[in-house]
Amino acid sequence: MTAGTEDETLAGFRSTIDNIDASLILLLAERFKVTEQVGIYKASVGLPPADPEREEEQIARLKALAESTNLDPSFSEKFLRLVIDEVIRHHTRTRDEAGAAGD
Repeated sequence: MTAGTEDETLAGFRSTIDNIDASLILLLAERFKVTEQVGIYKASVGLPPADPEREEEQIARLKALAESTNLDPSFSEKFLRLVIDEVIRHHTRTRDEAGAAGD
């Protein structure tokens, strides 16, 4: 292969990766739409932004799923923790905004 020519096999892999990445972003956007509603509900009924028991259940469930699909369970936990931490940040902001509006 010379400079300026594209490896068609590599290009095919990259195209598939690009499509998967786009799907991941769209799925995360959908997930965050739902968790936004959860945050609004929690704020309205006085529930805390975080639910450590639920978080641990989810982490265990998804680590098991990762293992069954040959994905590194440690990676799946790190990924889910990143998502959970962002959701908690949003829930905390929602709670704080609801509290400020009620003042």
